[in-house]
Amino acid sequence: MEYPGNLYVVAAPSGAGKSSLVNALLELDANVQPSVSHTTRAPRGQEKHGREYFFASEQEFDAMVLADAFVEWAHVHGQRYGTSKKMIEERMSQGADVVLEIDYQGGLQIKKMYANAILIFILPPSWEELRSRLERRGEDAPDIIDLRMQNAAVEMAQAQEFDFVIINEVFERALFDLKTIIHAQRLKYIAQRRSRSDTFKALHIA
Repeated sequence: MEYPGNLYVVAAPSGAGKSSLVNALLELDANVQPSVSHTTRAPRGQEKHGREYFFASEQEFDAMVLADAFVEWAHVHGQRYGTSKKMIEERMSQGADVVLEIDYQGGLQIKKMYANAILIFILPPSWEELRSRLERRGEDAPDIIDLRMQNAAVEMAQAQEFDFVIINEVFERALFDLKTIIHAQRLKYIAQRRSRSDTFKALHIA
């Protein structure tokens, strides 16, 4: 089924700046809406249930998997994350552009279900900068940082499967690149035909 809204997937290794870029985009573009994922991990810092994530128990997550409530779900850093099918389809059907912050496994699953989804991968400028960012945010113990660095090697190898790649070296430049991708996608023929179907019909364009 085609929806008037676009679906964007943004993936990155931990520490690459994915959340900061997406949050800045949401402040600048009212037509882009987030899809809040479900996760079995505990809240971090100032995170609130229903804002950054829906925090679910293992049993609650199992029930949603059995009910086929997720368009994708995956194990990431020892926890499970899933994207609600109902939430993203409702928003796209209303004409909103939906952005998903998920790992590369989920992104590739999304692409199989929604052929028009746009996959964007965020890379750090270097290994040294990635570790420095993980250490500066002060959320993880050293052994967890080591695990995230190991996982980053696997994750970044999948960037070749994505439609666009942004290197987040200078935040303002990376944000400009992200905005450019969003806007350019809206101007593609197939996206314009979905979002402005009445205009296309009036002009007798198939």
